[in-house]
Amino acid sequence: MERTKAAAIEIGEEIVAGFTKYGLPDVAPARSRNRGVGPFPRMVLRGATLIDGTGAPPWGLVDIVVEGNRIADIVSVGVPGLPIRPERRPPQAEHEIDCGAGFVTPGFIDSHAHIGAPFHAASGNMPGADYVYKLWLAHGVTTVREAGCFNGLAWTLEQKAASAAHRIAAPSLYAYAYFPAINDYLKTIHTPAAAREWLRQLADKGADGVKFFGAPPAVMEAALDEARNLGLRTCCHHAALAVSRMNALTTAQWGLTSSEHSYGLPEALFEDRTVQSFPSGYHYNDEYLRFATAGTTFLQAAQPGSAKWEQVLDAFLAAGHTFVPTMNVYDANRDLMRTRRADWHARFTDPTLLKYFEPHRGGHGSYWYRWTTQNEVEWRETFRLWMHFLRDFKNRGGRVCAGSDSGFMYQVYGFGFVRELELLQEAGFNPLEVLRAASYHGAELLGLEAETGSVEVGKRADLLVHDSNPLDDFKLLYGTGALRLDEVRQRGQWQRCLRTTIKDGMVFDTQELLDDVEGMVAAANAAEDGQ
Repeated sequence: MERTKAAAIEIGEEIVAGFTKYGLPDVAPARSRNRGVGPFPRMVLRGATLIDGTGAPPWGLVDIVVEGNRIADIVSVGVPGLPIRPERRPPQAEHEIDCGAGFVTPGFIDSHAHIGAPFHAASGNMPGADYVYKLWLAHGVTTVREAGCFNGLAWTLEQKAASAAHRIAAPSLYAYAYFPAINDYLKTIHTPAAAREWLRQLADKGADGVKFFGAPPAVMEAALDEARNLGLRTCCHHAALAVSRMNALTTAQWGLTSSEHSYGLPEALFEDRTVQSFPSGYHYNDEYLRFATAGTTFLQAAQPGSAKWEQVLDAFLAAGHTFVPTMNVYDANRDLMRTRRADWHARFTDPTLLKYFEPHRGGHGSYWYRWTTQNEVEWRETFRLWMHFLRDFKNRGGRVCAGSDSGFMYQVYGFGFVRELELLQEAGFNPLEVLRAASYHGAELLGLEAETGSVEVGKRADLLVHDSNPLDDFKLLYGTGALRLDEVRQRGQWQRCLRTTIKDGMVFDTQELLDDVEGMVAAANAAEDGQ
């Protein structure tokens, strides 16, 4: 069969070439590892209360045996309030972790993330991948779905292999390549046949899935069908340029695995219109107008409890669809000043990234040059409706996963993921449901539920050791910790709960990771001051 023009372009290189043409070079990859020990022939985590990620409540105390990168045994060794029973304990191992009656959970799965943010003339080159990876690991993220591979598929697959071989300190990476068929400067696919051939090429290259922004309907439907045939999972940011012809429900019924953000969902709830009402003077490429208007879409849709609302809920459930809302990346839309002054920016946010967040034309998500009280009021109401839908969907058995999409709009890697956990709780998920969204359900979304996502014998050793119960207060997961009162000294004290991240059997001290990142940021700030 004669190759189409699109299929003849090297997969991934077309993405890098397209972005570089518009001033977006790739992020510097990680090349070595200076943190982490293991995997060990045998390791034991001793005396932990276990929260396994399936939704089951905490139980224990247990000793967890890890052999290489696999959980080999989970042994009940006692109950709270009584001494550990030594006769039950597994023999001593090459490496031991005393959990000190702390808590063990699964490693977190960030179901929508990017390895770095794009270059822009207003800010300069972004920090390298090592900065991003260490922030993820320091916040317990052991698995990442790279939703777009904007550094190029080959680049991402090389980093995936390096992580799997423990040559770099990074989460396990899963590469979802960008599908170039939306109406922008990267469009190279124009026909269903070209879409199918491109996807076959993509599968041959080793991608784990596909990230869509939309496409002409015939192209999109063919692409989703071919992806399913090839065993490729799919996700979609339903961009405004395509959503009038196919909203999130349309693509869900065509077999799309997950919808990202909120786009396409309110459009599926329209009942007195078929296209969103845009203000006079609207232009999609004006970032302020794009995001300000996105805060009005739910306001034009069916209300909770209405017949249309119920009908759409049932249809998404019947399609077996998943939502990855990434609410945190839109959090500044509700309260810009609070988000802009977050506790971690001074110590952990690279100055180039901070400059990128500041208002400027032409940079994605840097639209704060006109952000108003009215914009925030509209976005608060949008969040109320959006959260209501997610809560209803979850309560009927639908799957909602935790994703961060950090690197934009004042959200920083790792910190943004923890904020997503807080927002899921605000949406009405109880803490066990939040943890499940961030672990087991994320694994199901990626097709990895037999591999990771819960603490069970035979699964990959992706584990977190906490000094206190993270379900009590997700704020204690932040790299800064949270300010609490020291009752003895009667003064404020910053407290954190996450002590150790174990990724694929490799053990990382979270404080060491945070110290590395803080050093990177301090050096970057000093270099800027010296210019």
